[in-house]
Amino acid sequence: MNIGSDAVVTIAYTLKDDNGQVIDSSEQHGDLAYLHGHQNIVPGLEEALEGKTEGDTVNTSIAPDKGYGERQDQLVFEVPRERLPQDEELQLGMQFRAQSTEGQEMVVTLVEIGDEQVTLDANHPLAGQTLNFDVEVKGVREATSEELDHGHVHGPDGHEH
Repeated sequence: MNIGSDAVVTIAYTLKDDNGQVIDSSEQHGDLAYLHGHQNIVPGLEEALEGKTEGDTVNTSIAPDKGYGERQDQLVFEVPRERLPQDEELQLGMQFRAQSTEGQEMVVTLVEIGDEQVTLDANHPLAGQTLNFDVEVKGVREATSEELDHGHVHGPDGHEH
């Protein structure tokens, strides 16, 4: 079966930056199963995998516009320090769930700590970076009707565990 819309695809992958440093790998987390065509992975990788089949390998570089987007300066902002949790020591790189003024939930990263203000960054940590993937297609199968209804994979055999 070829990879196409509504297929469940299982991949082993390594993601590197432009300097060859490993950013993420399925060796750390296990193979990734996703529902193709449902925005479960970055668009550029989904495009590179289209039409492939089990056993195929793909080596691709994905520009930011097909990855996590360009960095947006307006997503870096200051808030009063007291708006962050008071029960733990603040450390650079900590991430928090926050709500935008429009009510949209987002993840923000603590990038600067001042005495009264902190700086948060709502950009994805990989925004603005080229993503270099080495991928092996481990499996391709039809999605179950439940997976299609839910928009994500429920496990290797299509059932939630």
